[in-house]
Amino acid sequence: MLLSFIGPFALSFDKKVAFYKFWPGLFLGILINAILFIGWDYWFTISGVWSFSTTYTYSLRLLELPIEEWSFFLVVPYASVFIYACLKAYFKPGLFKELSNAISIIFMLICVLWIFLFHEKTYTLVNSSIALFVLALHHFYLKRDWMMWFWFAYFVHLIPFFIINGVLTGAVTPEPVVFYNSTEIIGLRLVTIPIEDSIYALSCLLIPISIMEWWNEKKLNNSRK
Repeated sequence: MLLSFIGPFALSFDKKVAFYKFWPGLFLGILINAILFIGWDYWFTISGVWSFSTTYTYSLRLLELPIEEWSFFLVVPYASVFIYACLKAYFKPGLFKELSNAISIIFMLICVLWIFLFHEKTYTLVNSSIALFVLALHHFYLKRDWMMWFWFAYFVHLIPFFIINGVLTGAVTPEPVVFYNSTEIIGLRLVTIPIEDSIYALSCLLIPISIMEWWNEKKLNNSRK
């Protein structure tokens, strides 16, 4: 978590990105995101959907969760949204500008399919339902232009996300840091990572970005009055 945070924080003061200017809306987004996902994390832990290694985490627990898990929901969204801000500052969206709506529809269909086929699996069901809701909200109601940047950032951020998740799910250690109950997931894995984590990563990135962009739009509108 420390290594994931140092780089994005140090580069937050880059003049072109100026990520620090987004902090008020970003921190609000991270807070709301953390409340949601720590809530489901606690529920999943006490329900046996997953559990945590005592070998690779400190013994201190808050709401049955390791202190490292709490830091995850602060550090990873910060670093992930930083990728979004950098891409927005330095690159053009390219094909994502044309394909944004199509990608949203494809992912919503995947969520609907998983909900229909695997509704008895808690992680799959809850994960897909949250992602479907936030995607449908943006696609059919909010319709923000920055969604093309979101999709650009989503696919780029999967690289570091899967590296971190690979470590957490036992790709480089004798046992995982996080144990998934095999009866609560589809069972399809990307090496050691449950396929559902790719959908979880989507929600965990889109929610703080949405709140940060809403805050920025509100600030911009107030400055024009």
